[in-house]
Amino acid sequence: MNIKIDRYAVMGNPIAHSKSPQIHAAFAEQTGQALKYDAILVELQDFEQAVQRFQASGGKGLNITVPFKEAAWEFADQRSERAELAGAVNTLWFDEQGRCYAENTDGVGLVRDLTNNHACKIVEKRLLILGAGGAVRGVLEPLLKAAPLNCVIANRTVSKAEALAELFSGHGKLKASSYEALIGQSFDLIINGTSASLQGKLPPLPEGLLNKGGWCYDMMYANTATTFML
Repeated sequence: MNIKIDRYAVMGNPIAHSKSPQIHAAFAEQTGQALKYDAILVELQDFEQAVQRFQASGGKGLNITVPFKEAAWEFADQRSERAELAGAVNTLWFDEQGRCYAENTDGVGLVRDLTNNHACKIVEKRLLILGAGGAVRGVLEPLLKAAPLNCVIANRTVSKAEALAELFSGHGKLKASSYEALIGQSFDLIINGTSASLQGKLPPLPEGLLNKGGWCYDMMYANTATTFML
């Protein structure tokens, strides 16, 4: 008896750090699904063509990571309401007619991990988010929905942070900042949404940002604590 094996993958650059193949293999075993899940390194100018090749070869769907989340949003034929607002997506899938659908689960997953798995309270807390790229775009709405006291987006290029603050201004108390302007401020929860940890680097942050008993969360995972966590 031939068992049909569905093909999925994660695309990014870099991609060697991704644990998605192991995670989805475990999910498949637990739920009795027959699937093959790969990690695909995509050249920076080849994203659209890479997705098209994967789809043409019979692939069912993709997870998208740095730096292609905004490009994936552009590529999709139809997006969820949440993904539409985020302007970036981490999930693509294809129907039998070849249409591409997009969703962003980053923010929902992040809030659930913080609150359910780690018992971190977001409501009425001072929140700092580092970065203003696709990863941050995808988590802002769910984080603001969790009702922090206020939220600051800090980025090297302040204009990008300002654009996000304006876009999401109707969802909570939001402010843009440079890293230098954070001097003298303090926060209860600091989330690193930059890709600096992939290079073992740290955003140029001033001292004393974290309140006593505060939390740090790096959106770039690894087997050991990242530079940001240390």
